[in-house]
Amino acid sequence: MSAARAIGLLLGAAADGVIGEPKRGRPVTVFTRAVRTADANLPQHRLAGVAFAGGLAGSAVVAGLLAERSVRRSPVLQALGTAVATWAVLGDAGLAADGTELARDLEEGELDAARATLSELDSRQTGGLNVVGLSRASVESVAQHTADAVVGPLFWGAVAGMPGLLAARTVSVLRTLGDPTRPAGWFARRLDDLVNLLPTRFAAALTVSSAPVVGGSAAGAWRAWRRDTAAHPSPNAGRMEAAFAGALEIRLGGRTVYPHGVEELPVLGDGRNPDAGHVTRAVELSRVVGWLAGVSSAVLAALFGLRRRSRQPQPQP
Repeated sequence: MSAARAIGLLLGAAADGVIGEPKRGRPVTVFTRAVRTADANLPQHRLAGVAFAGGLAGSAVVAGLLAERSVRRSPVLQALGTAVATWAVLGDAGLAADGTELARDLEEGELDAARATLSELDSRQTGGLNVVGLSRASVESVAQHTADAVVGPLFWGAVAGMPGLLAARTVSVLRTLGDPTRPAGWFARRLDDLVNLLPTRFAAALTVSSAPVVGGSAAGAWRAWRRDTAAHPSPNAGRMEAAFAGALEIRLGGRTVYPHGVEELPVLGDGRNPDAGHVTRAVELSRVVGWLAGVSSAVLAALFGLRRRSRQPQPQP
């Protein structure tokens, strides 16, 4: 199974890059819209939010287990099933398309269009943001979604196969609900903090390694990651954003307005204020991190398979 899983992850990641984002969207796009609609109609009770978010995450695990069980007798079907699941949940191509659109709109001064696109990626209030604020928010969103929608699913796909792929992406979708004052938003944040604890650090390490490929600073990424995240309220988001800030030699973080209130976030990085060109470079950095994550996940899946095989009792001669 390890070889089939590794091949499937590579094929799915490659399909994401070759096919790109379909015009009608992927299943995860439809799922995201349905989740946001359902959340808006939930009763304002914490138990309802826990049941909603926990039920969706649990259902994703069950669906993945059933899918793997249905193809377990055929390595070819295992690889194809993993490839389809990887392509269906991976957000690399969609993130690149949105990021490129943001950069183009900012470059051309189409701020209303940029605000509309950013609102699909981030829950913050965009109405009062100028070019610098929109550029900062765009880079932060690209950084966070690289960890949550690209590296996270690939990491858990390597560890747990199709259940890991589906559950990790479901959790990242729930995280976009954003508002911690709503029942599902509160629980989704806690669940995301746990599920992406390891993948986010892996993503930050890949960001450090990838920085020179896009003309960035690996040393700056490492320095900002290690120095600036201690004061960030999130155990995950600040690390990836700091790594991007250091890699691109810009400043991120600071005062951020959400529907539920204002958050005074720590400043990440020590460079200049970002502009549209930095959004383009953030997209390029995200793609390189995604490619490395695809290869690394396949290697990780193979290593897990070898380890499991070595622990199995060997037949006696």
